[in-house]
Amino acid sequence: MTSPGTENDVRDNEKQAAASAAVQLVEAGNVVGLGSGSTANYAIRFLAERVRGGLKIIGIPTSQKTKQLAEQLGIPLTTLEEHPHIDIDIDGADEFDPQLNLIKGGGGAFLREKIIASVSRRFIVIADSAKQVKRLGKFPLPVEVVPFAQALIKLRIEALGAQVSLRSYAYGNPYVTDEGHHILDCTFGEIPDPPALAENLRRIPGVVEHGLFIGMAEMALVGKDGEVVQLRR
Repeated sequence: MTSPGTENDVRDNEKQAAASAAVQLVEAGNVVGLGSGSTANYAIRFLAERVRGGLKIIGIPTSQKTKQLAEQLGIPLTTLEEHPHIDIDIDGADEFDPQLNLIKGGGGAFLREKIIASVSRRFIVIADSAKQVKRLGKFPLPVEVVPFAQALIKLRIEALGAQVSLRSYAYGNPYVTDEGHHILDCTFGEIPDPPALAENLRRIPGVVEHGLFIGMAEMALVGKDGEVVQLRR
């Protein structure tokens, strides 16, 4: 039987392999979207190695944590105001399906992540093999909401068939995003029609953004069985 530690090591190695492969796609002069989360952090570290080796790029971080890490590692940073068009965005996912639709947001940064992905010429997803699913929905779908309306939004989303909980810190206070909003984690089970659900959520007043990324990823690089598998839509 595989021990939990061994399984974690395998997933960690897969994340590193996928991240390393993605960073090789970055070219000199690129504006690079820097994703958030454990897999994206590996990409940032590998990218920093290339920067130290002489690669000239500038990055745009998708969260405050990513910004802090990139600054610590010496990656030059810029802003969307200065560079509204991004050459390549490298980020992780909580789940992805055969059409490369994604659920993102386990780390809470999906609003900025989606903004960066939307203005990127290439959006590359990096993941370990456990993130690949036949249908989205095993992972709870995060929905970022205006705190004023969260009780009403919770009822509306429950009417769509989900179990909904307010994301909170360990000590009980609501989790607050970098933009000052709250997150509702919504468990739908398998999602048969992700685009339709995305549209239904978009129509609810007070919903700022949701963690469904539909038709945005160009490619997924997945660590699996000691190699990196490239998947396209």
